[in-house]
Amino acid sequence: MATHSPAADTESVLEHHLEAFSRQDMDEMLADYDDDSVVVTNTMGTFHGVDEIRDLFETLFAEFSQSPVEFELDDQRIEADTAYIVWHAETPENSYEFATDTFRIRDGVIEVQTLGAVVSPKN
Repeated sequence: MATHSPAADTESVLEHHLEAFSRQDMDEMLADYDDDSVVVTNTMGTFHGVDEIRDLFETLFAEFSQSPVEFELDDQRIEADTAYIVWHAETPENSYEFATDTFRIRDGVIEVQTLGAVVSPKN
């Protein structure tokens, strides 16, 4: 008898989230959240529900759609309903020297996401 793995669900949602971000597909990105979801950031504030989270990703997509952009996923860890990633990136506007996201995922939805980043403006 197969057992249900929360970590497998968590990994699946994380993969979908990262893929949607890389394609800048807003509809697919927001499919990972619901009206009770919360995203907490150290530089941009806290975003509650799909509408506010859309505002966050509109801002990020505007920056990350510029050329050239380099994005590197440095580490990824999954523990039950929690996913943790470390990354760095370069956009024309900013250097993301160190960034980390933590996701709590339940029933296929990102309930809580935190984003912490050391960001240096280039201008």
